[in-house]
Amino acid sequence: MANKEITVEEKLRALYDLQLIDSRIDEIRNVRGELPLEVEDLEDEVAGLNTRLSNLANDLATLETDINNKKLAITESKGLIAKYVEQQKNVRNNREFDSLTKEVEYQELEIQLSEKRIKEYKAKIVQKNEVIANTKDKLAQQENHLAHKKNELDAILKETEKEEQLLKEKSAEFAASIDKHLITAYTRIRNKVKNGLAVVSIERGAAGGSFFTIPPQVQLEIANRKKITIDEHSGRILVDAALAAEEREKIDNLFS
Repeated sequence: MANKEITVEEKLRALYDLQLIDSRIDEIRNVRGELPLEVEDLEDEVAGLNTRLSNLANDLATLETDINNKKLAITESKGLIAKYVEQQKNVRNNREFDSLTKEVEYQELEIQLSEKRIKEYKAKIVQKNEVIANTKDKLAQQENHLAHKKNELDAILKETEKEEQLLKEKSAEFAASIDKHLITAYTRIRNKVKNGLAVVSIERGAAGGSFFTIPPQVQLEIANRKKITIDEHSGRILVDAALAAEEREKIDNLFS
């Protein structure tokens, strides 16, 4: 059937059916809530902590290398001192003796400086190991938290994935049967309103979820289903309660 032959009532029914299906998809996504984002944030945090541990391990390796280098420098200085002391036994004059003494003193200062640096590096290693221990504790906690959240999300996905896929297919199917300009209006309203309700029924003389009473004449026009009526207060498309009840039953039967 061509679009021009579709009555306003059929358009309203199709729009309300689409709303009911999309609302079911919204409910499924609301059940998931912030879980996907929480999982993503925890994954980023765990990755960051692992990177930190890797950097700290590199820092430790560098400090160990620095300590070994200073130990080698001490050994070298001790070797030079022994050599200079031995040379002092064979000097020809005081000037040569004093020169060798200065060399010995210089190497002794070098040893002191190397020993000081080794102490500093060892203190840094102690600090780094404390940070590593704390980071490992935090990592273990966050990995445990992440595993729990992933299991929670996986369970919800497993439970709802099939239903959501079916609903999405039906949503696309119903949308394809509706005028393009109506779908554009429906999508625009859905994106604008907080609960995603673009099509609502009249309940107790007001648009669903609204406190503003709709004039009896307008209610009569909506019940006649001869034109598409937009609520002046909420900007939503309105349908009568009887049509809504019929379509709800139809959609419930479709997915039961």
